[in-house]
Amino acid sequence: QLHLVESGGGLVQPGGSLKLSCAASGSTLGYYTIAWFRQAPGKEREGISCISSTGGTTNYADSVKGRFTISRDVAKNTVYLQMNSLKPEDTAVYYCAAARPYYSDYAVAHDFSNLDFGSWGQGTQVTVSS
Repeated sequence: QLHLVESGGGLVQPGGSLKLSCAASGSTLGYYTIAWFRQAPGKEREGISCISSTGGTTNYADSVKGRFTISRDVAKNTVYLQMNSLKPEDTAVYYCAAARPYYSDYAVAHDFSNLDFGSWGQGTQVTVSS
């Protein structure tokens, strides 16, 4: 059973940066497609980034493209989300999620926000405010 734990959230000023971590235990991330989602109060959950099981394909929501970068460290069994140029509208609880069997690179590249992810972390709060 895969267990995911997010960390790295906090309070940051507009224009600042944060790096979120999603540490996995119980299985190897290489078997999974991993995504980051976020949910702000009163809003629907939004898929913001996804990385394929090989790490070779990534995708981003338009709202974060060019500012956020997803990556993974196989040795540490951890996926990261580097967030730069943060805006107040990025304020939300951020969740990582995993899917196994993993999805194709095509699915990751085209429609990751609508894929089914069976494992979720508990979330980490990100607040962007001056």
